[in-house]
Amino acid sequence: MIFIITNNIQGNNRKPNNQNKDLVNELIRFPTVLLIGPNGEQLGTMSSRDAQRKANEYDLDLFCVAPNAQPPVCKIINYGKYRFEQQKKAKEAKKNQHTVETKEVQLTPQIGAHDMETKARAAMKFLQEGNKVKVGVRFRGRQMTHIEVGQEVMDKFIALLSEYCTVEKPSSMDGRWMIAILAPKRK
Repeated sequence: MIFIITNNIQGNNRKPNNQNKDLVNELIRFPTVLLIGPNGEQLGTMSSRDAQRKANEYDLDLFCVAPNAQPPVCKIINYGKYRFEQQKKAKEAKKNQHTVETKEVQLTPQIGAHDMETKARAAMKFLQEGNKVKVGVRFRGRQMTHIEVGQEVMDKFIALLSEYCTVEKPSSMDGRWMIAILAPKRK
């Protein structure tokens, strides 16, 4: 019995999408560049080959800081260390970033007082976490003829949360729903 194993080569020849686009060492193809030394001193304008030789003398990399300048500005740095610091900064910025979510609370026109307080506590928790709250009052059947009852429920609910939120979008009808959006108060 013979088994033939074939490799699907079609999907394996793609380059990764996360390649960096930095101009470093031999990728710098400008005729002349303004060179900055490893300690921040200006070494003057020279050809990119001469700048590469200077970087090799320091055993460091030639990195193009401002490719759109006239002439382009290049600096002699340790590129591996530079990339590590950039990734570290990006990771730190991502960690400190908070995305605002919109949480939803649903009410009905004939909601009880205790039920409304329970929903208000849940909404209060969402607001304290920094999220927005979408409050919806759902009308069913003949309740559509008495929208003012739903408006009163919405006003009471917003009054319960008035010290924790501001009304970003006042209540308005959207089909069978009366919707308002509440945003947390800024400290």
